[in-house]
Amino acid sequence: MKNLAGLMKQASQMQSKMQEMQSRLEAMETEGVAGAGLVKVVLSGKSEMKRLHIDPKLADPAEMEMLQDLIVAAHADAKQKIEAIMAEEMQKVTGGMQLPPGMKLPF
Repeated sequence: MKNLAGLMKQASQMQSKMQEMQSRLEAMETEGVAGAGLVKVVLSGKSEMKRLHIDPKLADPAEMEMLQDLIVAAHADAKQKIEAIMAEEMQKVTGGMQLPPGMKLPF
């Protein structure tokens, strides 16, 4: 029974740490950049797009397809950075213990 009580205590502590990490991630923002800085996207820790900056010289209607592609690329860049940060934070919370396949952060 001592092992079960210890396991329950560890699970409770891990849950508390995960809630703490989620709060930190929600407050975090990261910027993705494409086209040598012509397009910038800022995402929250939950991968929500918060801000978008488009250099005015890209607003030419003839360049719209390129502009759209750059926005998608900037978003992908920022999302990849957030996912890497989330994986790193998860490693800290779990103490390096691997989660079962398919198990994700509780977002």
